[in-house]
Amino acid sequence: MSRSSSALAALTKVRLIEFVRQPEALFWVFGFPVIMSVVLGFAFRNRPPEPVPVGVVEGPGSSPVVSALSKAGTVKPVAYGSLTDAQEALRTGKIELLVEPGAEAGSEPTYRFDPTRPNARIARLEADNAIERARGRADVVHAREELVREKGSRYIDFLLPGLLGLNLMSTGLWGVGYSIVTARMHKTLKLMTATPMRRSDYLLSHIFSRFFFLILETAAILAFGVIAFGVPVRGSLVLLTALVIVGGLSFTGLGLACAARTATIEGINGLINVVAIPMWLVSGTFFSAERFPRALHPVIAALPLTAMNDALRGVMLEGKGLALLGGPAAILLLWGVASFTLALKIFRWQ
Repeated sequence: MSRSSSALAALTKVRLIEFVRQPEALFWVFGFPVIMSVVLGFAFRNRPPEPVPVGVVEGPGSSPVVSALSKAGTVKPVAYGSLTDAQEALRTGKIELLVEPGAEAGSEPTYRFDPTRPNARIARLEADNAIERARGRADVVHAREELVREKGSRYIDFLLPGLLGLNLMSTGLWGVGYSIVTARMHKTLKLMTATPMRRSDYLLSHIFSRFFFLILETAAILAFGVIAFGVPVRGSLVLLTALVIVGGLSFTGLGLACAARTATIEGINGLINVVAIPMWLVSGTFFSAERFPRALHPVIAALPLTAMNDALRGVMLEGKGLALLGGPAAILLLWGVASFTLALKIFRWQ
């Protein structure tokens, strides 16, 4: 074994031992994603949606309205003694819709709601439908309903690949970034300037040590999702593993670039937040990125977390092969190579 490869192997071993000796790091890498999967999985498991709360102002015509809404089952009427109290409940989000019955039974009601809230529009339609039917409306069209409960179409199926991608990003950024900055603050890196160690060996040791834990943490989260919630894995496990490794390279490279010259915990915390928070919000971890304006879609698609989430969902939920996932894989590889090259160029020991 050459001196260079021997040094790299020794440094990688040190990184592995250093990580194992940190119980809090083990918890955040393995325990926290599983706990999040449990909580969100039970919160969004297959069950009918909760009735939407609808406020009704008490008055002469309120009883028939409350009765009609109660029978509907899709909304939950909440009676208020005054219009002021009902408007306060609407303003603070306690109810999604406010119904003001007419002064007399059978008169036209007034609906108050915020049209920017999706649940408010649903509540308005459901409440109006219930009141109209209670007053004798006959449906002209009787549509047939087919309920979809197939595995792969549930929210937990959408969520788990996003949590995998989010965990890969978090461990790559925070795990590597904090490790290097802590060593710089403790003057450990300064001592290494007196050794023949190359910068590339030191940085690569962080990447290689992360690969070992990436496989373990991904396997733990994936196995939990499959066993506890029946999340499908329709594609190749070999391809899934390869994508996880490429994604790990991408996010670890970003972590190295953030920590290349940063000298304080406050500095690395700020840099990582600047990189991570936008991807948390727009990269489709908890909801589809299609909700954002179409003009932003090319930018969002070019982000590494978006590519990671799309690739994981493509393999797990759609069974896609490498030929159909070349775009996201190329984006991840490009981010990894570019960020590592930048880190290697600007890295300083002290």
